[in-house]
Amino acid sequence: MKKNFCQKNIPFRAFALLLGLTLAAPPALGQGRDFADCFNRLRGQAIQRGISAATFDAHAARLEPDLSVLELLDAQPEFKTPIWDYLAALVDDERVSDGRAMLEQWRDVLLRVEEQFGVDPTTVAAVWGVESNFGRSLGQRPLLASLGTLSCMGRRQDYFRGEFLSALKIIDEGHIAPERLNGSWAGAFGQTQFMPSTFLRLAVDFDGDGRRDLVDSVPDSLASTAHFLRRGGWRSGEPWGFEVSLPSGFDASVAGRRNKQPMSAWVARGVKRADGEPLPAGGSNWALLLPAGENGPAFLVGKNFDVIYGYNAAESYALAIAHLSDRLRGGEVFRTPWPTDDPGISRAERRELQRLLIARGHDIGEADGMVGTKTRRAIAQEQQSLGYKPDGRAGLRILEALR
Repeated sequence: MKKNFCQKNIPFRAFALLLGLTLAAPPALGQGRDFADCFNRLRGQAIQRGISAATFDAHAARLEPDLSVLELLDAQPEFKTPIWDYLAALVDDERVSDGRAMLEQWRDVLLRVEEQFGVDPTTVAAVWGVESNFGRSLGQRPLLASLGTLSCMGRRQDYFRGEFLSALKIIDEGHIAPERLNGSWAGAFGQTQFMPSTFLRLAVDFDGDGRRDLVDSVPDSLASTAHFLRRGGWRSGEPWGFEVSLPSGFDASVAGRRNKQPMSAWVARGVKRADGEPLPAGGSNWALLLPAGENGPAFLVGKNFDVIYGYNAAESYALAIAHLSDRLRGGEVFRTPWPTDDPGISRAERRELQRLLIARGHDIGEADGMVGTKTRRAIAQEQQSLGYKPDGRAGLRILEALR
């Protein structure tokens, strides 16, 4: 959290006015008053939810509005990430290798988790790997500052107020120390990135220390993830889905995650598994997913895919989790290529690309594999000099050109 301006003899309203004055410009002063009024209202709501006044005063008094989260809330993405780029970075050989090492290291815990919640170790590990790179990337923004700001400014204030109060409840109950409660700008935190309200509903104390800690306890994190999936309707022993091949002239209008049909209907349409194995029999309904259109990989997905989707409502995200779980248990990459002449690149290849850019004199910071604004700007400059479309995309074509 930022510098604490509050002293014991300064009431909260006076602190909030001081906070407004520190924002300098007249519009910021108005925002400071609004922020103060908002927090006065939130104090009453917190107490109604059973949060002690002492907890609210101790932690609300330290807050300054973090206006940068408003930019993230309202900003449009700089460009739409193609799914082949998205998956190339999330499900690469490096993450598969790391995931298999984590499966071995936490084998006993994951087996106990599976026994209690019925979710297989590879799916739990896949969520862990995609959400925080197995605990290496938890997010660095103080949750109370982000959620406090979003509770009082910008869109969806009612939603973020609930999350802010839930974060205070976590602190009030002693699960996680406030200085450890950091995460994304929107409030997700921990090794498997729960929102605070989800934490209060579904987090599990699996290591038996009396606290539910998704930041520093791997057992609590893995068990809580499995609990989330089970509560979402996870079906033990049933696959999330599988890659399929479509016959020539297939009517793609029947595709869509919500357009579920019996397996017999897909068999009648000529759909086959891409690996040549027979389609499973049974009463479950399945949907056809075409994430890149009818010329790219196709998948039949079932109930468990929907459960993964519920963790973060994006089909590309759910497919990343599902595919990583398959790779962790020894599965292959997708058989059908993505419909592009410029495939996505792995994190190792992104780091190589950044090193090549640095060698050409571009000031992009560390070669960490994270493609941010500086890296995209440098790529666009190199693309332009090569006669390519200067879109700043980190793909195989620019990597090979710079090699």
